[in-house]
Amino acid sequence: MSLQSSPTVPEDHILAVYNRAPLAFERGVGARLYTAEGEGYLDCLAGIATTGLGHCHPKVLGALKDQADKLWHVSNIFRIPGQEALAARLCEETFADVVFFTNSGTEAIECALKTARKYHWADGHPEKIDIIGFEGAFHGRSYAAVYAAGNPSYVEGFGPPLPGYVHLPFGDMDALAAAMGPTTAAVIIEPVQGEGGARALPEADLTRLRALCDEHGALLIYDEIQCGLGRTGKLFAYEWAENAVPDIMCVAKALGDGFPVGACLATARAAKGMTVGSHGSTYGGNPLAMAVGLAAFNEICRPETLENVREIAGYFTQALKGLQDRYPDIIADIRGKGLLVGVRLIPNNRAFMALARDEHLLIAGGGDNCVRLLPSLLLTAEEAREAIEKLERACEAARRKAAA
Repeated sequence: MSLQSSPTVPEDHILAVYNRAPLAFERGVGARLYTAEGEGYLDCLAGIATTGLGHCHPKVLGALKDQADKLWHVSNIFRIPGQEALAARLCEETFADVVFFTNSGTEAIECALKTARKYHWADGHPEKIDIIGFEGAFHGRSYAAVYAAGNPSYVEGFGPPLPGYVHLPFGDMDALAAAMGPTTAAVIIEPVQGEGGARALPEADLTRLRALCDEHGALLIYDEIQCGLGRTGKLFAYEWAENAVPDIMCVAKALGDGFPVGACLATARAAKGMTVGSHGSTYGGNPLAMAVGLAAFNEICRPETLENVREIAGYFTQALKGLQDRYPDIIADIRGKGLLVGVRLIPNNRAFMALARDEHLLIAGGGDNCVRLLPSLLLTAEEAREAIEKLERACEAARRKAAA
């Protein structure tokens, strides 16, 4: 085929990179999504852990409307009071001293990787460039982010690999200890993997990870884009472990409750190389995003929100174990942490997602033939029971399909 010829153009004119489900939604309220025809679906996908407070949360919606009437965008060449307010709250609730705001989790990862390498350059060690990541990771779709994760299907066809990225088996602390050396700049890890199959790193390993980074003078980067912001029942997943505080952390998704907001948090020490002109963003931290982010973050931080996550997660764990006992031919394993729930299946996970949609239940896919439940942090006990009932009917349909 010559460069001048053209392949078939998709009817919707959308670049064909998504394997979309045959559904379109018109509106959402809380844990429900509705089609234009009025059909309701229980949403345990939440835009892939993004609408953390559910759809159209009144306080977040109010903040958006109030700010929309005032100012949407200026530029980061001016002070943006909303940035200062949200940065102060993020630092107040975490290890961090400084924050850089982005539009997405991928951009927060890019900032984190640059921050880590620039730290060592400013510290007189420009040879420390290696970023160690782990199999099954997902850090976003930008060029550096895909190489930080190393998933073959995401890097294939995009030219020669970027130098300075090392990949190890997930959770292999001995391999990590052996791999770290004089050129190691940082270790990047999701305390609970999302796309990789809802795998939680044991708390003792998080503590050892921190110790190994200290021993080798490397920075520790947590990707809490999916597992952070209340998803595990604490504000951030690293808080479950002792002495496991990072130097840099990336957040996004639930930070805007569906509005594009991301952030890279760091200690002052880790960020010392990021001086004027070393990084920037046109839209990152604009007034509209900051108003939404501050409202969402304050709601996520409420003790009642985090307690609800722990209660509903406890119910899901018990109920899903019961489903596994009744359907051992369908469910192989229950994993994850909090409301980042993984169900490893025996039948194909994509086919099972379709069976769940037939029951008007929305769930996510995942690696290792998993499906994930990533509902609103405010999911009620009644909605959780409904989700289990719909999952059971999907299991029964999968059993009938296998028998046929």
